[in-house]
Amino acid sequence: MSGVEGRRQTGEAMFGRVYGPVVPIPPAEKRDAFIDNTIDHLFGEIWSRDVLDIRSRRLLIIGAVLALGETGIQEVQLRAALANGELTAAEAREILVFMVNYVGYPRASGFQQVLNRVLAEQS
Repeated sequence: MSGVEGRRQTGEAMFGRVYGPVVPIPPAEKRDAFIDNTIDHLFGEIWSRDVLDIRSRRLLIIGAVLALGETGIQEVQLRAALANGELTAAEAREILVFMVNYVGYPRASGFQQVLNRVLAEQS
């Protein structure tokens, strides 16, 4: 299968691999153009490339959203990484220790709050 339908199937499969049970893929009847584009392009074309693995892409996203101070997305990415076995709790804590030197304490403290909440829920 090729074209839009092929990208859609590839995108849906990759979305499932990336987010698993943390963010269920929306059913087709609940999607809008934004979600369709996200599935078709971001997951069907970008995440599906074989140059970087999912863990590497996840680490890049965590670093980017940590730098931006986007705690909502940090939480989604952290939960998915832990659920998929891409990060251990120790590795997640090390991200904080490392990144505070690049993004500063105000941004890193937001990630620390997210990290503490997520890890506490898992214990």
